[in-house]
Amino acid sequence: MTALATIAPAPGNAAGRRLWVINPNTSASVSALLQQHVQAAAGAQVQVRTLTARFGAPYIACEASYAVASHAALDVWAAALAEIDADEGGEACEGGDGPAAPDAVLVGCFGDPGLLALRESSPVPVTGLAEASFITAARHGRFAIVTGGARWGPMLQRLAQALGHAPSLAGIHTVAPTGAQLAADPQAAQALLAQACRDAVRATGAQAVILGGAGLAGMAAAVQPQVPVPVIDSVVAGAQWALHGAEPERGRAQPGCDVAWERVSPALAALGLQG
Repeated sequence: MTALATIAPAPGNAAGRRLWVINPNTSASVSALLQQHVQAAAGAQVQVRTLTARFGAPYIACEASYAVASHAALDVWAAALAEIDADEGGEACEGGDGPAAPDAVLVGCFGDPGLLALRESSPVPVTGLAEASFITAARHGRFAIVTGGARWGPMLQRLAQALGHAPSLAGIHTVAPTGAQLAADPQAAQALLAQACRDAVRATGAQAVILGGAGLAGMAAAVQPQVPVPVIDSVVAGAQWALHGAEPERGRAQPGCDVAWERVSPALAALGLQG
């Protein structure tokens, strides 16, 4: 029996649960940041495991890198499942001797590359930083997004439309530095992002602002005192929603798909055989 076939959704209590975070870029530093902040948000009782893309770009900043990241997210998910298969179907992992199947999956990129494909190939809940943040922010009313990298504007607008959150999206404010550049100089980034959040609220009348990006993890708390509306940390929202939220029905399908793959990894091809 394959690992995918043995995974079952866990009950709502987060204690003892296993959360896999998929970093769809190749940056080890981003993975470390995700591991740190997701673990802090999830709590010590949750086992967080961050998986890093095996190919692609160190930072997703354009349509091409986003497309490759979607493939990379599926690839590393499939490879991790195959790793469990190799360890006797994951049965030995319960005692901590190896990797164990997850109870939930979080796409650790504010843009959620591969989200719906991962959801299609997983019997456990899957969400992404952007989707979770949209849901969290919409509880306050209409929301704005502040993130790094100008090309993300239309990409996030399209994602909000696809996920059904366009009516709640008041606007998107991008700053010139990418998320990776902002993460490299947190002190300067916080001043820039605080001003961007205030500008977004002033321009759109938003009732909440999402500070979006794995590289911006932890900055919302520093920015919040300078912004008159709630500032949502996308990584915190992702961790909390992955563990406690009800997965949206959009994109949910029976695991697996009827596809005959050619020249993809054996592990990825095996995803099409599940269900």
